[in-house]
Amino acid sequence: MTETEQPARGGEAADAVRRAPFSLPPMDAPAAATTGSVPPWSRTAGRGEHVYAALDLGTNNCRLLIARPERRPRRRGGEMLRVVDAFSRIVRLGEGLSRNGRIGEEAIERTLKALEVCRDKMESRGVTRARLVATQACRGASNSEEFTSRVRDRTGLDIEIIDRETEARFAARGCGALVDREAESVLLFDIGGGSTELVWLARSEAAPCGPLGLQDWTSLELGVVSLAEQFGGKSVSAEVFGAMTSHARRALTPFAKRMSERRRCSRFHLLGTSGTVTTLAGVHLGLDRYDRWRVDGLWLSDDEAARAVAQLREMDFEARVANGCIGPQRADLVLGGCAIFEAIRELFPASRTRIADRGLREGMLLELMEADGAVPRES
Repeated sequence: MTETEQPARGGEAADAVRRAPFSLPPMDAPAAATTGSVPPWSRTAGRGEHVYAALDLGTNNCRLLIARPERRPRRRGGEMLRVVDAFSRIVRLGEGLSRNGRIGEEAIERTLKALEVCRDKMESRGVTRARLVATQACRGASNSEEFTSRVRDRTGLDIEIIDRETEARFAARGCGALVDREAESVLLFDIGGGSTELVWLARSEAAPCGPLGLQDWTSLELGVVSLAEQFGGKSVSAEVFGAMTSHARRALTPFAKRMSERRRCSRFHLLGTSGTVTTLAGVHLGLDRYDRWRVDGLWLSDDEAARAVAQLREMDFEARVANGCIGPQRADLVLGGCAIFEAIRELFPASRTRIADRGLREGMLLELMEADGAVPRES
């Protein structure tokens, strides 16, 4: 698993995130909403005194990151995030959504309990600026407004349902520090519970020596939860895995065709952020227990990625449950993610993939800090 429900331990376990070496158009952070009384994360603090929080409520996970801006000149990248606290819990908000079109009551209750923990952490850590977002499950559910209203009433948190483009932007912003600075183009992908985002990062023809920029993107209703519900996730035969991969390939093909004429150099690579790729990295490293410090930034060759997928496919459900990088809550989902990854590798051939244990929340935090002037905007 990429995170536990234990808080980060000050400096020793702090999550230092470099600023991205590519440019994105600035996005102004919205003012925090109020719910009767003013929440502490919408109050004024002096410049440099804010404590920031980013909450990502996805189809499968509820994840919170609390951080301060910090400059560490001794480290490459200059501006950094100093993580104060982190929290992640699998809530399966999108469970049954593909069949019913609604968020179920059990999923709502699980999520509310996780959000109460997030609220308490934000209050105890003195958060003064926050962005709280929901993605595909809430975008696609017929009762999303009812759900966010219940969240507001019970927790005081005002959840913003972001569109696909904003989700792709944040993922790119959060992962960008890991791109090969000498590559002319990179494909970033984020395999989620209910959607998959693909972002094409490339240098402008007008500035071939300039930073990588977001040139194109797509977001597909293709995720590990929806695949598991459609094809099954516990017992996955070769035929079932092949069917999942073909399904993913069909969904990804239009974007692959659109990108087929884009410029690539010998340093073109994939950049993956999601539980799927971090799990594969842990399996590749043979970790008894997931270690984000060893996984984040890891390079996998194409052969290493293929072997890790094959190793995971050879595990039965019980072996996946027992694996310290997977566990019981992801054991029925990870092969669906592998099928999507296989389709991406087939349609966007690259000699290597870089693994990112960072993404949406880091992107939100950096943009919040930029809006406040706590860190400089990307040029």
